[in-house]
Amino acid sequence: MNNKRLTIAGKELSSRFFLGTGRYPNPFVQNEAIKASEAEVLTFAIRRVNLEAPTEDAILQHLEGMSFTYLPNTSGAKTAEEAVRIARLAKASGLSDWIKVEISVDEKTLLPDPIETLKATEVLVDEGFVVLPYTSDDPVLCKKLEQAGAAAVMPGGAPIGTGLGILNAYNLQLIVEQAEVPIIVDAGLGSAMDVAQAMELGADGVLMNTPVAKAKDPVKMAQAMKYAIDAGRLSYEAGRIQKKKYATASSGLPSFISN
Repeated sequence: MNNKRLTIAGKELSSRFFLGTGRYPNPFVQNEAIKASEAEVLTFAIRRVNLEAPTEDAILQHLEGMSFTYLPNTSGAKTAEEAVRIARLAKASGLSDWIKVEISVDEKTLLPDPIETLKATEVLVDEGFVVLPYTSDDPVLCKKLEQAGAAAVMPGGAPIGTGLGILNAYNLQLIVEQAEVPIIVDAGLGSAMDVAQAMELGADGVLMNTPVAKAKDPVKMAQAMKYAIDAGRLSYEAGRIQKKKYATASSGLPSFISN
């Protein structure tokens, strides 16, 4: 692909696919899916990692020999204070100074808490973290997170793990139009169709875990998602035709008849 590469906090990425490392049937399938995806950024919950020996952790040790940018997340945090504490622990362990702020209060929906997410983002940006907050698809909130210093903003297409796809395409398009930082669609996608739609709406990338890890064939699904990201991005850059109420002949037949 010849499209412009994605850049976050000065780091240039050739892939627009951010992939989670949880819920795979086994480490072998996880690694094969990661390879198929060609993702360069991997995310995982900090609470699932042994911070005293991160390179020997049950999750990360299987990635030996591969080079990635790690995006640990604060999943499990219910307040800004908890998220900040978790992020500091991850950075102190040497894992990464990139952090995905994820703060949910409602166990049923796992929707992000907007107020606590903004608070945590402000604190962590001030402390020098590269902050990528997971948030709802609220254009106003996404802009405030950007203004707070987020390196990228990650609105959900739908609640985490639901596979419902893009529930509010209008909002997502507004978020993209107003943004001056990358927009990564995070959560709720289920298929390559959902991914292509997100990219055609102008998203700069997609983060997912469950749609790949819990697919019948995670490796094939990782490859499908990769192609969907590329196709959706190319379509967005090419510029789709405008939607119209009535048909327009593509053959030019009416003009021949009139002559």
